[in-house]
This record gives sequence, C-alpha cells and structure tokens, in this order.
Amino acid sequence: MKKYLLLLLALSISVTSIAQTEKEKVQETVSQSQIEGHIYFLADDLLQGRMTGTPENKIAASYLANTLRGYGVKPNPKTGDYYQPVALEKMSPPADKIVKLNGMSLEKMVVLEAAALQYNDKVIFAGHGLEDDYKKINAKGKVLIIKGGSAESKDTRAAFGLRKEKMALATKAGAIGLIELLDAEDQMWDFIDHNFNAPSLSVANGDASKKDSELAYVWAQDKGGEMAAQLSNEKAIVASITISEAVKEKVSSQNVIGIVEGTDPTLKNEYIIYSAHYDHVGIGTPDETGDDNYNGARDNAVGTTTVLSMAQNLAKYPTKRSALFILFTGEEKGLLGSEYYVANPVLPLNQMVYCFNSDNAGYNDTTIATIVGLERTTASHHIKDAAVAFGITAVDDPAPEQGLFDRSDNVHFAKAGIPAPTFSLGFTSFSGDVTKYYHRPGDEADTLDYDYLFKFFSAYVMAGRNIGNDPVTPVWVKGDKYEEAGKKLYGGK
Repeated sequence: MKKYLLLLLALSISVTSIAQTEKEKVQETVSQSQIEGHIYFLADDLLQGRMTGTPENKIAASYLANTLRGYGVKPNPKTGDYYQPVALEKMSPPADKIVKLNGMSLEKMVVLEAAALQYNDKVIFAGHGLEDDYKKINAKGKVLIIKGGSAESKDTRAAFGLRKEKMALATKAGAIGLIELLDAEDQMWDFIDHNFNAPSLSVANGDASKKDSELAYVWAQDKGGEMAAQLSNEKAIVASITISEAVKEKVSSQNVIGIVEGTDPTLKNEYIIYSAHYDHVGIGTPDETGDDNYNGARDNAVGTTTVLSMAQNLAKYPTKRSALFILFTGEEKGLLGSEYYVANPVLPLNQMVYCFNSDNAGYNDTTIATIVGLERTTASHHIKDAAVAFGITAVDDPAPEQGLFDRSDNVHFAKAGIPAPTFSLGFTSFSGDVTKYYHRPGDEADTLDYDYLFKFFSAYVMAGRNIGNDPVTPVWVKGDKYEEAGKKLYGGK
C-alpha cells in the first residue's frame, strides 16, 4: 500500500511539472543579461551600422554564426558551416548629377535609375506622370517633369509605390528622363537621401543579356510643392541636365543559418523557420548632435537577438517539430537575403510549415507585442497565450496603411505559401517613439527598456515552443490572399 501511495504521489508531481515545464524551459534559457550583451555588441559603434557587404556586416555574421555554434545548433546542411553565401551586385550612384530647370538648380536630388544623360533642351511638364497624363503629349526623346505621387495620394509612400509604374509608362512613351518633384519634409528627405544616395544592391542574377534601364529617373525635393506649382504654369521649361554612368561591381554577403532537429519521429520532418535580418543602414547623414552612425539597435539587433534566444532554447529543449534559423543579410537593401534564400533554399520549402519572423522599427507601448499578420494564420492563439504567460498582450498590426506585412523578409516566404507573420515590438501607431528611432542615428542599445525586452523575448520563445509542439500543422486562415499559394506548396492541404 505504501508503494502504491508513493507511486501516485510521483505521478501527481510528474503531471504538475509537465503542466509547468514549457514556461520553465523558457525561463531557464532567456536571460536579460544575455539579451543586453547581444544587442550592445550588434549595435556597437564599431560595427558602423552593419551595412550589407561591408567588413562590419561580416563581423556581425561571424558573431551570429559562432553564437549558434556555441549553443550547439547544427550548421547549414548544404555548406557544413553556418553561412549561405549571397552573391550581390553593387551600383554606386553617378558621380555627376546636375539638373537646372529654367536656370534653377535642383539642390536636393536622388537618382533612382542611373542611365547616363546629357540634355540641353525643352522639357515637358506631364502632371503626375500617370497614364492619362500621356494622352496629350509626345514624350519621345524628351525629359519629363512630373509631380510626386498621384492626385489622390501625394505623400512619399505613394510616390514610392508608384515609381515602377511611372518608370514603365515613361519608357513606353519613349522618354529618356523623368524628374519627379517630391513634396517631402526635411526628416523624410534625409531618409530618402540616405537610402538612395548610397550605393544600392541587388541579387546578382548572372544574366548578361539583361539590359540596363535607358531612362534616367530623378527624385528632387520640392517642399510644399512650390516648384511644381510654378513650373506647371510656365509656357516653356528649358533644362540643362548632366547625369553620369553608375558604377557596378560584384559584392558578396551571407545569410547565417542553423538547424535543430525535432524530437517527434513524424513531426520532425516539418520545420518552423525563425528569422530576422541582421543588417542595418550603415553610416549616413548626421543628426543634430553630429552622430552619423546608424546603430540599428531596434532595427534589427532586437529581432536578431530574438532569434538567438529561440536558438539557445531549442538547442537545449527541442520541440517536436524541427527548427531552421535564418538571419538575413540585405533586408535594408530590398529584402535581398530572404529573396535569395527562397530562390535557393537549403531544405525543401514544402517542409517549412511556418515562418516566425522578427523585425522592428521601435515601440511606444511596453504592455504589448505587435504581431504583423497575427490573425492571418491558425497559430494566432499560441502567440496570444505566450504573450499572456509573460505579462504582455499580443495585438495585430495597428497601422495597415503602412503595408508592414509586405515590407519585411516574411513576405518572400508568404508569397511561396508559407504562413509567415512578423513578431514586433509593441506599437499602437507608426509614429512617436517608433519614427523617432526608425533609421536614425539615435537607435542605440542604451535607449532600450530591457525589462520590457525580457518579457518580449520570453513571449517569442514560448510562442515558438507552442507552435513547434502543436500536433496540428498551422495554415493560412481561410480567404487570406496567400492561402492559394499555401495549397499549391503543400499539395492542396
């Protein structure tokens, strides 16, 4: 009888500990001091903003690879190390860019498409440069002046979204140059200048037959739209334009990759991707203090460290499903590392059942975690439960007008059909302390709330464990725009 009672007591203790074990496993590995150590290193001035293709970016990659190694995470199965080489092409802006309109010099310009151009002739004012604006003009062989955005949306975001359409229309009409006058405030223009007057990168496609653009495309700041208003009333506009050739060269960078195998004999063939980008925007325009180092603590040393926390936890306590950790290069240059990975996966994409991305701009509410795409997959309850377990609340994207779901690395996986939300620091609007630090030199490690980050990181790890152990495979919710891509990838499931 005594042995029977002892057995019952042991079983009771075992059941109790099982009920507590998932949270306890998170608490055993997530450490506030480690979080601080990773972020302070990645956002250190010595790494000079981790610009893709720079030696400092490679130092960050080495740090991440050796951290995974130290945790006991297995390397990239295709290379035997923790890297995936990413071949890129670098294009440096033209050395010469001079534009005068009726004798007025455009002082603040960026070149979006760098076809060489030497032009001294009349130009045509073509409204917003959209389809209807071409009905009454002959643009062949001409340079066009256009207003930013559209009649309905004149802000910078609208202009950015329309740039490919405007370029295609101008090219089709035979124009040789396009000068778009952008009504942008100084802070927004500083962001544009930093991004477009720096060298651009693209994934090298090795296609020698691909032609460069034959259209020179320039954005010029026109604060308040004053220049556009003046030029639209001019009977004739004469331009003097010199734009030199852009300089191209090959650049190598790297994604960082690791694997932890799952424990279930069947579910281990399904993988959860844990991803973040580790690059940032480098050295740029100084702020009012003279600081020109864009450290990228929030964007995205935080996201990178979130994935490291997951890797450390799963290396010690694997889930039923396997885990693939991918830290991307080139996100800030156009989601390049994730684009390259999806085109060159190290494991079949149809084994990837979820991509749990982490990317950040900033936060303005430390009671929440914002998950962009939270309600778009059937795993949302796991993320919500994990957040509550550590004293915060998971909320969906409060700023859908920003298009954030399609602006981070998750979107390449979503397009392939893989359910892919992004776990982000808590924000109730894309303003205030979010935009204060977003792509600014002040985004430094010592400006972060590490008590909040401890809860945030713990919730991410707990959510990953919940999803990795669920016997039901997560999918897109019915009617999502990527649902059909998912069915195609997974064979109609």
